[in-house]
Amino acid sequence: MMRLGKWQVLACTIAVLLAAGAGCSSDIGRPEAVTLHIVLPGSRPERMDAVIAEAERRMKNSLNVKLDIEFVAWPDLAQKTELLLTTGAEVDLIFDAPWLHLNRMAGAGYYEPLERLLQQYGSELVRTRPETMWEANKIDGRIMAIPLGAYQSGTPSSNHSYLVRRDLREKLGIPPISSYEELVAFEYAVKESFPGMVPFSSNTAGDSGEASIRLRFDYDTHIRSTHALGQSAVLYYKNNDGKVYNLFDRMEPLFWEYVLHARKLYLDGIIDPDIMATRSDYDLLTKGGQAVSTSNDFGVPSQLQRQLEANVPGAKLEAVTFYRFTPGSNVSNFVQGNFIAVPASSRKKEKAVAFLNWANRKDNYDLLAYGIEGEDWEDAGEGLYMPIGTGYSWFPYAWIWNPAHDRLNVSQDADSIRANRFIKDGGHFKRDRLTGFSFDSSPVASELLQYQRLENRYYSVLVNGAAEPEQLWAAFKSEAGLYAKRIQTELQRQIDEFLSGRAAEPPNDNNGSGYDE
Repeated sequence: MMRLGKWQVLACTIAVLLAAGAGCSSDIGRPEAVTLHIVLPGSRPERMDAVIAEAERRMKNSLNVKLDIEFVAWPDLAQKTELLLTTGAEVDLIFDAPWLHLNRMAGAGYYEPLERLLQQYGSELVRTRPETMWEANKIDGRIMAIPLGAYQSGTPSSNHSYLVRRDLREKLGIPPISSYEELVAFEYAVKESFPGMVPFSSNTAGDSGEASIRLRFDYDTHIRSTHALGQSAVLYYKNNDGKVYNLFDRMEPLFWEYVLHARKLYLDGIIDPDIMATRSDYDLLTKGGQAVSTSNDFGVPSQLQRQLEANVPGAKLEAVTFYRFTPGSNVSNFVQGNFIAVPASSRKKEKAVAFLNWANRKDNYDLLAYGIEGEDWEDAGEGLYMPIGTGYSWFPYAWIWNPAHDRLNVSQDADSIRANRFIKDGGHFKRDRLTGFSFDSSPVASELLQYQRLENRYYSVLVNGAAEPEQLWAAFKSEAGLYAKRIQTELQRQIDEFLSGRAAEPPNDNNGSGYDE
């Protein structure tokens, strides 16, 4: 047997690890196959198996990872994922979010801090996200999960739209809508001309309800929901001043104006009379029974347009937003809405982060985000793609989404593409004073539980005008006021501690996009 010198052995080993071959057997030094159990939200895409097979083929001579991906239906997500974590189930990567239970699970020790793992195995993960994303999405000063997102508009964001039936607008001879007043006039025109059509219903009754979505476009006081109560404005921030305000202490005139207007629309038959019983986000819209809905993004989701046109041939949606596309008009804390975490109970932490690092390289990202090129999507130019079919719909949000490699759907209108490109640039935003702050809810866990139960009963009804506002608000305040005050006091205490601990006041802008292409 020929004996290799130490430099030959080293060269061969490096070549194998880099999957370069170079005369060395691809089996020499190949790591043992490892299966990662990954838990993600939603339904399994039709062509997921084909995409995973291609990913595993690409990894065979390097990471040699197999992917066991479990999907959990959205309604079951909170309960199922919490059960997996608290029972120490064999899970290596898991989706979580601030609106789910990220902070609570991280604070209870169910997630692995990631600084060391990122330093050793995560160079691509770090490179493809701007520094502001890492700073803003720590929990108690630690990186407890990988932030997923491309947009730098923060949470809560104002990049919302109304989805309008363009074909109905054109039939009525109404020009393109450019103001809220024109939107309401269209809704009244629909009621008069199309009996049986619901003029307006929101995609979610709470944070996108009639009064709630209007607050997204408040450029006078910048009213924003808090870290403690992310789905309502009962506790709120304004004017980027680091203070927590309480509607039970003093009603904001703007909020109450919106609530009273919602009541008028409801009584006039503009808002869906069954809005509080609606279970499916867009069923009424896609079946052709609704003229205006809401969306938490810019542009028209292509899936909704396809569904609508299949049910109502010739029907068209258009997106209408009152967002200001002027640099400096919007405040951002750069917080992302989705995360992927490594459970502390995982026995494959290093391999899990190494896989995510592999998945955040451009070619691999394209595969896992959009599917197989030529079968599920086509390159449509710099930062753009064209989906093919519906077998692998847009999918990066749950596990790999980053701003460096994100592509926009070229089938959207040009205004929507420009809008999404605008909010990808962190330099377009004023920096929130609370950037980097995270709320530890454990001191008021009981109060939050009691308050949330009451908010679920009252708040959505209020912002959609589905009951008499004065009486509803009085009942809500009498039952939930004490809980809200205790939550406010604790939140303000933590914010004051956070701000006092900073060496200097942060500037009122950010440091740019912060990642390298």
